Amino acid sequence: MPAAPKVSVALPCFNAGQTLPGALTSLLGQTLADIEIVAVDDGSTDTTWDVLCAFAARDQRLRPIRLPHQGVALAGNAAVAACRAQLIARMDADDIALPGRLAAQAALLDAEPGLDLVSGLVRFGGDRRACAGYAHYVDWINTLVTPEAIAVNRFVEAPLANPSVMFRRAAFERFGGARPNTGATAGAAAFPEDYEMWLRWLSLGARMAKAPQEVIVWNDPPTRLSRTHEAYSPQAFARTKAGYLWDWLAAHNPRHPDVRIWGAGRVSRQRLAPLVALGLNIQAYIDIDPRKIGQTVHGAPVLGREAVPPYAPAALEAWPGGLPFLLVNVGSRGARAEIMAWLAGQGYQAGKDCVAVG
Repeated sequence: MPAAPKVSVALPCFNAGQTLPGALTSLLGQTLADIEIVAVDDGSTDTTWDVLCAFAARDQRLRPIRLPHQGVALAGNAAVAACRAQLIARMDADDIALPGRLAAQAALLDAEPGLDLVSGLVRFGGDRRACAGYAHYVDWINTLVTPEAIAVNRFVEAPLANPSVMFRRAAFERFGGARPNTGATAGAAAFPEDYEMWLRWLSLGARMAKAPQEVIVWNDPPTRLSRTHEAYSPQAFARTKAGYLWDWLAAHNPRHPDVRIWGAGRVSRQRLAPLVALGLNIQAYIDIDPRKIGQTVHGAPVLGREAVPPYAPAALEAWPGGLPFLLVNVGSRGARAEIMAWLAGQGYQAGKDCVAVG
């Protein structure tokens, strides 16, 4: 068998006959040529296998594997297991890798041995007007580049695009692969498999960063699982992050489980319901809406932001146990960033005295 390549690409495919040629062409045309593509056909019923075989006949760097249908998590794990390189990139069959993607990510991992995973900026491949929410999400994750920014923002949303990542084989073996979503068959609640995986990795100490350049075109077809599957509903995301956020608060909030919540709206409160079920004690809500200030929500008063003391010696003397920990839980675009900036001006440190959630 030839020597292992510099990078392996794990590519699960399911009924991707229409988009797969573009994805494969983009990978085989990378500026880094020392690669292999391990493409797992996850029991497709269309032309996916024929496309894979045709491309493999022309380029031996593509290794197709055909398995019974088992879902993207297990198909992706199977692809990783068959990869021979120490650096493994993920890719989806409906996305496009930009030419320098693999070279840039491998160079970043080589240059920074303390990193376990790298991603990069992503180019939104949908209609920005029709899919404004998804485009806004892409713009947001593109602001999270450093390990610190990725880690502290992970409870807002998934801080990186799953098909844009490259990780060390050693990290995959240490932190584990994707857990299959068996909610539909086992009666368990459905969950977003990729988000759970990155929350788990970060909770176990993984360090993640991004190359400061675009690495993929992240397409947004109407059949994307994040649009069609219950595992990607807002309720599923809230359930998935609750346990990890609870453990994080236990380690970082000196007043755990007591917190104050910035954001008293109904939708914001619904997002916190799984965390409240675990035992979170909301002492007060902070809001800037004068119609809400002065009200009581489930026994907790709604206060104005003047109730948030500055992180100064005088304020600390009045709170001998430490200032109340703040969860910033607002959904309006731009509001979260404005609040976090205001708190920073008051002396609060994200990840130490407050954290944004979503």
